[in-house]
Amino acid sequence: MAFRTAGTGRRFGAGRTRLMLPVLVALAFLLVAFLVFTAVYTNLLWYRSVGFSKVYTTQLRAEAVLFAGSGLLMSLVVGANVAVAYRLRPAYRPLSVEQQGLERYRSVIDPRRRLISLGLLFLLGVLTGSSVAGQWQVWLAFLNRTPFGVKDPQFHKDVSFYVFTYPFLRLVLGVVFATVILSFLAAVMVHYLYGGLRLQGPGDKASPPARAHLSVLVGIFVLLKAVAYWLDRYGLVHSERGVTTGASYTDVNALLPAKTILAVIALLCAVMFFSNLLRRGMMLPGVGFTLLVLSAILLGGLYPLLIQQFQVKPDELAKERGYIQRNIDFTRRAYGVGGAQVVQYGSSPQTDQKKLQDEANGLGGVRVLDPNVVGPTFEQLQRIRPFYKFPDTLDVDRYTVDGRTTDTVVALRELSGAPSGQRSWVKDRMVYTHGYGFVSAYGDQMAQGGNPDFITRDMPASSGQQIQVARPEIYFGERSPRYSVVGGKGQQELNYPDNSPDDGQQSTTYDGGGGVPVDSFFHKLLYSARFQDKNLLLSGAIKKDARILYDRSPRERVHKAAPWLTLDGDPYPAVVQGRVVWIVDGYTTSGAYPYSEQTSLGEATRDTITDTRSSVARQANDHINYMRNSVKATVDAYSGAVHLYQWDTEDPILKTWMKVFPDTVQPKANIPDDLLAHFRYPQDLFKVQRQVLTKYHVTDPSAFYNGEGFWEVPQDPTTRGKLQPPYYQSLKMPSPFDGAAAFSLTTVFNPRDNPQLAAFMAVDSDPASKYYGQIRILQMPRDAQPPGPGQVQNSFETDSQVKGDLFALRQGGTKTVAGNLLTIPFGGSLLYVEPMYTKASGGKEQQPYPLLGKVLVRYGTRIAAAGTFADALKQVLGGSGPPAVAGSGSGDGRLTPQEQQAISDLQKAVNDYENAQHKGNYPGMGEAWQRIKRAQEALSAAQQAGGKQQPKPTPDATASPSASPSPSGPAEASSG
Repeated sequence: MAFRTAGTGRRFGAGRTRLMLPVLVALAFLLVAFLVFTAVYTNLLWYRSVGFSKVYTTQLRAEAVLFAGSGLLMSLVVGANVAVAYRLRPAYRPLSVEQQGLERYRSVIDPRRRLISLGLLFLLGVLTGSSVAGQWQVWLAFLNRTPFGVKDPQFHKDVSFYVFTYPFLRLVLGVVFATVILSFLAAVMVHYLYGGLRLQGPGDKASPPARAHLSVLVGIFVLLKAVAYWLDRYGLVHSERGVTTGASYTDVNALLPAKTILAVIALLCAVMFFSNLLRRGMMLPGVGFTLLVLSAILLGGLYPLLIQQFQVKPDELAKERGYIQRNIDFTRRAYGVGGAQVVQYGSSPQTDQKKLQDEANGLGGVRVLDPNVVGPTFEQLQRIRPFYKFPDTLDVDRYTVDGRTTDTVVALRELSGAPSGQRSWVKDRMVYTHGYGFVSAYGDQMAQGGNPDFITRDMPASSGQQIQVARPEIYFGERSPRYSVVGGKGQQELNYPDNSPDDGQQSTTYDGGGGVPVDSFFHKLLYSARFQDKNLLLSGAIKKDARILYDRSPRERVHKAAPWLTLDGDPYPAVVQGRVVWIVDGYTTSGAYPYSEQTSLGEATRDTITDTRSSVARQANDHINYMRNSVKATVDAYSGAVHLYQWDTEDPILKTWMKVFPDTVQPKANIPDDLLAHFRYPQDLFKVQRQVLTKYHVTDPSAFYNGEGFWEVPQDPTTRGKLQPPYYQSLKMPSPFDGAAAFSLTTVFNPRDNPQLAAFMAVDSDPASKYYGQIRILQMPRDAQPPGPGQVQNSFETDSQVKGDLFALRQGGTKTVAGNLLTIPFGGSLLYVEPMYTKASGGKEQQPYPLLGKVLVRYGTRIAAAGTFADALKQVLGGSGPPAVAGSGSGDGRLTPQEQQAISDLQKAVNDYENAQHKGNYPGMGEAWQRIKRAQEALSAAQQAGGKQQPKPTPDATASPSASPSPSGPAEASSG
């Protein structure tokens, strides 16, 4: 009979514990390795599916080289210094309390010294490599840099040095600095741990070997500082010290020589530190360090400050004039606004009635369908089923319809998900997989009742419609599901609902070739791990030839295919040769262009649309000072195919990336003509350029310094605190510009801190035009500036006749929604056009979407409102005297005296009601309410006498305000 001792059992349990630990570590390592492999390999499969695998492999190689190179550099150099410090440890350590305390640490560390060192060095290398690997674009751009052909005026270096070389040198210098600093810290720790450095005890606090070692490291650091001082000289072209960006008078005449002197002093100081290898003592290094610090304070700080205060500020304009001119020239070149044409306009408005009418006849269609307002209208009229969705903000394009090219408002009917209450994994991922249909409407005309006049509509679209779409399925869009499994043998995906007697729907099976095959166990396992969804692995519904679609939004696909591009926030759909494609504008940007003003991309592109519409992607707040629309990209909405086309053939940054990723960007000559017709000038570039031109339309240094002619982008008159967005519209620019009508992107400017209008700006957006991209600015006379957007909006709301029409629109529980306020050069002055929509405020029986109610027009001081733009313009231009108001008054379109009096009484009663309501004066509210009813009755009687439609009564017309402290009728009626 054998007995087991207690000690044996403990040893067995301890052994099992020791065995479990490496097993758990190995399992954790395998799990991490599998997840990393899954991420990398599924990304590679995605890139292969779109034909851009070279982009991914090139990026991976660059990251791997930077990761390994910087990580090894850090680990080897720090490790070498740790080894040197250990070898230089003193053989004898004087007995002291400090050393007795350290002995405990040494006794713990020494047996595991190699393991601890290797572990820490490995972690340090991984952290360094991970940080530097993210700078792969800096490295690849440096290796493939392309000259700009422009030299800076100070150092006479090509701009490519600042855009490509200087950032790379800074990256290398930063890595080496970090390596030396960490080596110094590690060496100090080892020397202290093993007695080479002491804080207590008699004699020297540092052993001679430790002193020499640390002196060399400090010397290397100071030597690197000398290199940094030398490089800092070139960084002065980005200085913000002066009036403008770039090297200022103080920078050139004080800081530049100071940096040169400091570089020489640092070099001498480094030699003093190296001298500790040959002699004992810290006198020379101490003198050198003191000299470097004092020089940095006096030469780098105090001297430039004195020059700025006592030479520059007393005569700043004279000293800075040449440097301001440098900034103006380089900023205009960097943002592509150097060729902007500015002409004086508006000093002699046309007064001849016949000439005005002739110009009005050639005005063409003015867009009254606002894509920023009618998204809910498209959704209510064309959604068809609740599981489809239209974007909040629609897009403007051009199509040839009935033989004429017309501005068209377009949108896609995208999928919002399986119907509520019918959700399941199979339905979400394999049945409801795509949207369906391209919907478009005329921009310059409306259907009966204020509805959009649709060109393409319904599902399926009839064969007789003007814009034919052979592939209306939207598998890749802005609202596509995270992933879908499609194309399996016999798989039935909902195409569109219909009235068929079988199942009430038409089904399809995807055969677009996009996505990644997912019919093998290996791929199912990988994607199940990627999306953390076990159904991908376990579902038996996934059949042979099934494919998985993911990363499906247009911006996401283009960003992955061209990670070096900055993308426009508003991709837009177009029908090209019967297929729906997304068009995405790509920008090359830089923040290193010399002498160019920095601009926040996010702030410059933010306006009413980006702040209030969920479908428009906001730009990041990156600071840039160079921008080009270099690439036009497309994404096929059915197949997901991505194409990149060279657009700016002169851009050096684009040429650099075409060297890095050859054969990924197709030449401009490869753009199909049908696709070219739908390209347009991109909005985000235009917004940045208009922000720059608020100041840089001024090209004289003296005027720029004074700043009196600066402009600002106006606030949107319909939304407080938001900038007015630019608008696409077709218009004719006046002489001396080409007078032909052109599809343009337009904006206006106010004088700084002034509500009037300073200038009108348009850029030709038709790529078929020889003037495409040409910025044209009409500058208004400073002594007779026309009203700005806010003033025009106020004039619409306060005009006695238009106010009556607007008040009538706001009856019956409806409210008005102001559309885009378009500004059009016309008759030597400006024509303002604003569609005013009506929208039910609530109730199931009402239509909660905007319908066009009136078109408001102003020319000069004359204002009119009518059901169509043509009628309103006719009233504004017709005859002398006050302008007519459509839809009311006598047979010639004018208000009768009875109607004018009724409208005046009605508005006064509403104002009195609101004042009483604000003060809590309920008897006054009741009295005003009775006057409102009497004025409404008088207006109805006057309109009946004139044969016009009566305004709808308010919903609370029969209610007594005295019975309720806050009746809603008048408040709703007056809301705008």
